[in-house]
Amino acid sequence: MHSRCKKEPPELSPYRVAMGVKAALPRYEIYFYNTVLCLAMLWATSWIFEVSRSNANRKSFKTSVKPGWHYFGRKMETADFEWMMWFSTFREHILFALSGHVLFAKIGSMLAPQYRSLVYMVYGLLAVWTSMGWTYVTLILSHCILLYSISLVKIRWLCFATGLCTLATFKCDPFVSWQAGFVEGDFELRHVLFYGGCGFTIMRCMSFALENCERKDGNYHILELLKYNFYLPFFYFGPIMTFDKFYVQANKSDLTRKEREMWNISLQGLIHLGAVIGVDILFHFMYILTIPNDMKLLRHLSDWALVSLAYFNLVYDWVKAAVMFGVINTVSRLDHLDPPKPPKCITMLYVFAETHFDRGINDWLCKYVYDKLGGKHENVLEELVATLCTFGVTILWLGPCEVVLLWAFFNCFGLNFELWTAKLSSMEPFASFEMEMSEAMSRRIRAFVNTFNFWSIVLFNILALNSLDFAKLVAKRLLLKGFPITTIIVMFMTYCLIQVIKERERRQALVDDPDPLPPAPPPNATTSPTSAPAATAAAQLVADPSKQKAE
Repeated sequence: MHSRCKKEPPELSPYRVAMGVKAALPRYEIYFYNTVLCLAMLWATSWIFEVSRSNANRKSFKTSVKPGWHYFGRKMETADFEWMMWFSTFREHILFALSGHVLFAKIGSMLAPQYRSLVYMVYGLLAVWTSMGWTYVTLILSHCILLYSISLVKIRWLCFATGLCTLATFKCDPFVSWQAGFVEGDFELRHVLFYGGCGFTIMRCMSFALENCERKDGNYHILELLKYNFYLPFFYFGPIMTFDKFYVQANKSDLTRKEREMWNISLQGLIHLGAVIGVDILFHFMYILTIPNDMKLLRHLSDWALVSLAYFNLVYDWVKAAVMFGVINTVSRLDHLDPPKPPKCITMLYVFAETHFDRGINDWLCKYVYDKLGGKHENVLEELVATLCTFGVTILWLGPCEVVLLWAFFNCFGLNFELWTAKLSSMEPFASFEMEMSEAMSRRIRAFVNTFNFWSIVLFNILALNSLDFAKLVAKRLLLKGFPITTIIVMFMTYCLIQVIKERERRQALVDDPDPLPPAPPPNATTSPTSAPAATAAAQLVADPSKQKAE
């Protein structure tokens, strides 16, 4: 699930910036929002827990709710194949492969740091060969050679068209069936590893080809493409790191680490371990993935339980993406790489411009499609073309089907609607109205509008994560059947959440871009007795600017 990237904002006056980001609210108001939000989260959790507990032995749950903690008498949800594959079924195999990579990478970095990227490639090639067979390696190499040959022509549209056509061969028969025959064996992970390895290979080869087109002097060697593609931590499951970044970082000769870098890597590893344990506990008490598949049960749930279920599904998907990419990123950081950051938490999102669950794919789309076509993202027509092309590539990446097409349409509309709204609000008389009101009131109005945006993001992305029927049922309960009681209460709780997010953004903005301090008085200026207290107070404010900002 990807959408547009962050872009540089247009120049605004200091007053307008303050109203947008640094506008403060009274402290008691922020405390009130935090209190309401905490109570709402506890309330939502209690609804899901009660539904899970009372329906644990339901017949429709038998396929996905298995025996768990016998000593507590709890059953465990196993509906997410991807999570169970990583941290239960094939945990030992994945851990063994990544541990071997770390070991050989460390030996290579110590003995021959200038050839460490070659060590990464050799180990990755052998690991893929061992797991999928030599015929699968031959298939991957054939795609690499094809796109490398096209990149030598240095025509961007030809590289892009070839890459998309190659990607399409893994989405439709008879091409996909023929290529799947190159995989040896019939093990459980065969299907996942085949599509993951092939799909990410095509995207990496396209990145290499497009970067080669940009290179002025000569061409990159094909060995650089193989090093880039067969880096094992990224090969099967991503994330995608664009070739220009990987090339610079993997061939860097200076391997000295920053201060406390290893401590931060170890801390991130412990955080991911804690998240895995937390999700395991969650699966024993709340069956958030199994319940949406039982439409008969959903129709008997209360409005509160249904809305909470939709929200928790998105939160879980973000946690899964953050943990799975986080584990891989921890390994790559040990290799002195700077991988794509984890996705932004769905709880912290209220605009479509930052909605994505895979930052690697999001960065790829922004670099090669969205920013290329959208320019400065100020023209309405250019923005429409850029978003349509971006979501067109995304549809091909995810696989065209009814749910993906609906998801892409609504998210594309949401992105463009945000731009249309921003253009409209900058015109008269709306701009004058906002300039006349206080900063705090402007922030409240913006938060009120963002409340509807938040639930649009939730409903649109529920389409891709669950099903169309579940999304329609949630929308009907929230907006029609539950109106006005459920609608007003849920929107008010969401408004409190938006204000808490904006307060966090305000504090971060003050850290990243502190307000300028007042100029110091001239050294020869005379100070009258009446101005002494004022001068003392000003000196205290200059000495402690954080206190002034906090107030």
